[in-house]
Amino acid sequence: MDYVKLSQMLFPEVTDTPETLEERYPQRQLPEGAVVTRMAPSPTGFVHLGNLVQGLTSERMAHKSGGVLFLRVEDTDAKREVEGAAEGLIRTLATYGIHFDEGAILDGSGRISDQGAYGPYRQSERAEIYQTFAKQLVREGKAYPCFTTEEELDELSQINKKEELKNTDWQAEAEARRAEMLARRNFTIEEVEEHLQAGHPFVVRILADGAEDKKVKFTDLIKGNMEIPENDEDFVLLKSDGIPTYHFAHAIDDHFMRTTLVIRGEEWLSSLPIHIELFKALGFRLPKYGHNCSIQKIDGETRRKLSKRKDPEAAVRFFAEEGYMSESVIEYLMTIAASDFEDWRRANPDADTDSFKFSPKKLNPAGSLFDYAKLTDVSKNEIAKM
Repeated sequence: MDYVKLSQMLFPEVTDTPETLEERYPQRQLPEGAVVTRMAPSPTGFVHLGNLVQGLTSERMAHKSGGVLFLRVEDTDAKREVEGAAEGLIRTLATYGIHFDEGAILDGSGRISDQGAYGPYRQSERAEIYQTFAKQLVREGKAYPCFTTEEELDELSQINKKEELKNTDWQAEAEARRAEMLARRNFTIEEVEEHLQAGHPFVVRILADGAEDKKVKFTDLIKGNMEIPENDEDFVLLKSDGIPTYHFAHAIDDHFMRTTLVIRGEEWLSSLPIHIELFKALGFRLPKYGHNCSIQKIDGETRRKLSKRKDPEAAVRFFAEEGYMSESVIEYLMTIAASDFEDWRRANPDADTDSFKFSPKKLNPAGSLFDYAKLTDVSKNEIAKM
C-alpha cells in the first residue's frame, strides 16, 4: 500500500506538517518542576461538584509549583452544546477562587476570548491541527479510512466490554463484529479512489496493535501502580465531518499546549488504554495522570455516586442558593479531597487554606462521601471566624 499517496488523496488540502506545529507551539519556559495542567470541560450543562473538585485540585497543583492552569473548551459535540455553559463555568469557578492563567477567558464584555500563545483554546477552532495528524498517521500506516454509514459506525462503537463479557452469546457477537472490523482494514488504493469520486464520507480509524489479553504497567499519581489491558480496538480518530473524537483531540491538544499533568475523574480509567496507544502512535510524551474518585452519598442502605440528575447538591449553584459561602465550600471540599488536610487544619486553625501544601499522593484514592452535616459544621466554623 502506498500510504503517502493514500494520505494525500484523503487530505489534499492539509499543508501543515507536525514539524511546523512543533515550531508554532514550542516548549514552555518554566521553572523546573512547574506543573502545566488544565480544565477541559464540555459546554453541555451546569457546573457540577466534580468540576469544582477537579478545578480546585488542578489550580493548587499548578500555582503551588509556579506553573500554569489553562482552560480549554472541548466543544466538538455541537449537538450537545448549551449556550452560555462555558461562560457560566468560568464565572462560577472564579467565585470559588479558581482563576486561569490562560486559555478561553472572559474578556471585558463577558465573552470568551483566547489569552495565551497556545490557542485556539476551543477545539472547534483547531480542526486543521487534528487533520494534520490524521494525515500523518495515515501516511505512516498507523491509521486508515473507513467508508461506512454512520449507523454501522455507531453499532461497532457500542460494544460493552464490562458486564456483558460474561455472556457467551455476546462474546460470539463481539468476535463476529471484530472480524468484520478487521476485514475493513483490507482495501486498495483503487477502491479508495472510487469512494472519493462518488463522494462517500469516511472516518479515519487507528490501526490498533494491542491485544486485550496483554497488560501494560501504569503509575497513576492518585491510585498508584496498576496494570491495564492494551487497546485492541480500531477506534475512530476523525469523524466524517472532519471533527475529531474526544480521544484524538485531547491527545493532540495536551501535547501542543504542553500539558504535564491531567487530573480527571476515575470514569476515564476505562479510556486509558486508548490514550496510551494514541500518544505512542503520535510520538508524544504521555502526561502524568491522576484519576480522582467520584463523590458519593448514602441513599437508603446503599452508597452510590452523586448523580447530576437526581441530587441537587451535585450542582455547584446549590450551595449559593442554600446560603453557603464559597470559603466554606472550599474548606469542606479540601477535607474530602486531601487525606492530610484535616490534620493540617487542626495544627493551623487560623491559616489561610492557600498555605496548605497540596500533594497528589495525599489525594483520596477511594470514593469520598458527601456529608451534608459536616459541610454545615464547617460552614458554622467559617462564619464564627468572621
